[in-house]
Amino acid sequence: MSIISLKNINYTYPLEEKQTIHSFSLDLEKGCVYGLTGANESGKTTICNIIRGFIPELYKGELTGEVMIKGKNINDYNIGDLATIIGYSFQNPFTQLSGVKDTVYEEIAYGMENIGVSRDKMIQKVNEILKMFQLEDLIDKNPFELSGGQKQRVAIASVVALDPEIIILDEPTSQLDPKSTEDIFEIIQLLKKQGKTILLVEHKVDLLAAYCDEILLISCGELVMQGPVKEILSDPKVVEYGGQLPQVALYFIKKAEANGSSASQVPLTVQEVYDHLNKDGEA
Repeated sequence: MSIISLKNINYTYPLEEKQTIHSFSLDLEKGCVYGLTGANESGKTTICNIIRGFIPELYKGELTGEVMIKGKNINDYNIGDLATIIGYSFQNPFTQLSGVKDTVYEEIAYGMENIGVSRDKMIQKVNEILKMFQLEDLIDKNPFELSGGQKQRVAIASVVALDPEIIILDEPTSQLDPKSTEDIFEIIQLLKKQGKTILLVEHKVDLLAAYCDEILLISCGELVMQGPVKEILSDPKVVEYGGQLPQVALYFIKKAEANGSSASQVPLTVQEVYDHLNKDGEA
């Protein structure tokens, strides 16, 4: 059974005539990492808000179709129930920080306070999260005095601290430098090993290629391509739909086109190329 299932979803924002999402169906399996990508304003964040119940509960508008979470219709949950199952990290960390806590330590604990986690368990969990996100040196800092990248890590850490089964990360690396970006993706891998289901909205397809199980490509409110990473991110049709391909894949596709041949078994990452060359060297 899918942990998330969307069936024939159509959605129109208030005061809009044109549908933002239409004929959208999707099934996500437990314990997998899904990369949701597409052009700007293609509907990615809207889909995230539908999954977490904020549409139409908070954003209103007209929503049709069926949304199922863990085999149960989303209408049978309240927002509070969904918040314990689905964790959501905003693209802009400034909008996610509570604004009522003076230190990073307290900020990470804040969500657990709200749902009544015991003090001992809360302290243990905060310490685990601080280590996981490499935030030990910032525990006494005011969250609003941090850099953009540090704020982003704290915001994501606060979501993970609540231990949700499903985690939606909306462009989690938008404020991060390359090293911090790699660190976040390593944490995503760790969360996957813990059995979390992760929906990752991200433009950095080179990293999606290295860390995701499946790619979902959305264009003009429709799910136009879905499948294993290798299958989707080596297909030139992705670009036609407004998406992007990894730089390595683009190089080999263009090289094949220049030679008048088809690009079969296109590598997606530098590591794949390296492994392939090493294998040939051994042969």
